[in-house]
Amino acid sequence: MGWLFLKVLLAGVSFSGFLYPLVDFCISGKTRGRKPNFVIILADDMGWGDLGANWAETKDTANLDKMASEGMRFVDFHAAASTCSPSRASLLTGRLGLRNGVTHNFAVTSVGGLPLNETTLAEVLQQAGYITGMIGKWHLGHHGSYHPNFRGFDYYFGIPYSHDMGCTDTPGYNHPPCPACPQGDGPSSNLQRDCYTDVALPLYENLHIVEQPVNLSSLARKYAEKATQFIQQASTSGRPFLLYVALAHMHVPLPVTQLPAAPRDRRLYGAGLREMDGLVGQIKDKVDHTAKDNTFLWFTGDNGPWAEKCELAGSVGAFTGVWQARRGGSPAKQTTWEGGHRVPALAYWPGRVPVNVTSTALLSVLDIFPTVVALAQASLPQGRRFDGVDVSEVLFGRSQPGHRVLFHPNSGAAGEFGALQTVRLERYKAFYVTGGARACDGSIGPELQHKLPLIFNLEDDIAEAVPLERGGAEYQAVLPKVRKVLADVLQDIANDNISSADYTQDPSVTPCCNPYQVACRCQAP
Repeated sequence: MGWLFLKVLLAGVSFSGFLYPLVDFCISGKTRGRKPNFVIILADDMGWGDLGANWAETKDTANLDKMASEGMRFVDFHAAASTCSPSRASLLTGRLGLRNGVTHNFAVTSVGGLPLNETTLAEVLQQAGYITGMIGKWHLGHHGSYHPNFRGFDYYFGIPYSHDMGCTDTPGYNHPPCPACPQGDGPSSNLQRDCYTDVALPLYENLHIVEQPVNLSSLARKYAEKATQFIQQASTSGRPFLLYVALAHMHVPLPVTQLPAAPRDRRLYGAGLREMDGLVGQIKDKVDHTAKDNTFLWFTGDNGPWAEKCELAGSVGAFTGVWQARRGGSPAKQTTWEGGHRVPALAYWPGRVPVNVTSTALLSVLDIFPTVVALAQASLPQGRRFDGVDVSEVLFGRSQPGHRVLFHPNSGAAGEFGALQTVRLERYKAFYVTGGARACDGSIGPELQHKLPLIFNLEDDIAEAVPLERGGAEYQAVLPKVRKVLADVLQDIANDNISSADYTQDPSVTPCCNPYQVACRCQAP
């Protein structure tokens, strides 16, 4: 019934080593006023309908549902893009891809990443005296200065891109399935579309690869251990901290785990949801036991579910993109339909964020950057403009509306990457281009340009089924407003200090801990 609410620089050190510079700080006694800690947890490819508190008929997210009852749940919260790298770049900069330069995904062989003249949230907080850590998927460049340790994170433990971008010995569940890493000197076998068979998936701790290939079956446990260790040690130091946890869940491949007695088509995904929920629960429990009254925990997702993965993909809930579905393709990840960018979101901060509140405010992942910066009493980087806003008043229950306007960039299904051709204006949503991503049945919706945009009233039509009649009074009243806000943002971007990402590729930058071993294994099998 939830839909009814919708109306380091520490090259090569071990984890414990990251505390060495903190010892002098503690001994010196130069403690500052109590600034809040921040824990940002980002799920991958999780559908809006996967969260039990939102929509799901099966309750696979007990910890997240409990967090929702103890904090604030957002039902009109949106990713800044509908695919991995652009969404993450916007979270860490507060800027859309047309400004920060990241309009599509980086590859295993990418030379560049998030442009170096863009300032990340971690860099801002680092300058404000925070200890900064990141656990999980980075996907904003791994070569040279693009690595997280050079982008403001004192500590990093994770995989530099999606965990399907390399082979493993425990491949997990994918659709279609991918083979394990080769064990001998023979050629790769079972070559499949979208499978990486020659180079194993790397796991980094700071600047060093500590495991290649990654054991996906134990990855969630390792992430939980590293995250809770970071929270404990940072809390002990007396300094405020930022921890950014970018989960592997619910992106494929889903880990091999004990399966419940459930319908076969959902049990794999449900098991993955429960594992993810357990990981989040461990992080929240650690916060509650170490810094509960002074830690703001924000949970959300990077984009909607990857529909072409069939039963291994999540649920869009009521946001089914009917208009597009009737014309072929998926209206989820990689599209600008609601299923592509409307994501679960929760805020938890005992004593500050109201308890058991559902907010219908129109908010975005873009808002995380300016909100955290404001709460940390830090300053936004100068000489650039931001698409996110400080939403503290919404979080603390003192205001409700949020944004009046959001822009949803093209993310692969149709149109030029990063272009702003879909506009959310209050309860209305206008499409100047439409298209469907690859669906489970293999179909792709054709790209259609709309000189006169399709406009939907989401208050009456959350499934985006029937656009307003172009000759009708409602359409004619909304159209000039849509045109104006779109023209205004494009002019603002043209006048801004924008960046350009380097998307060139070179096989020599592929992470490899031992080029003399098959698939770059760290040791012989």
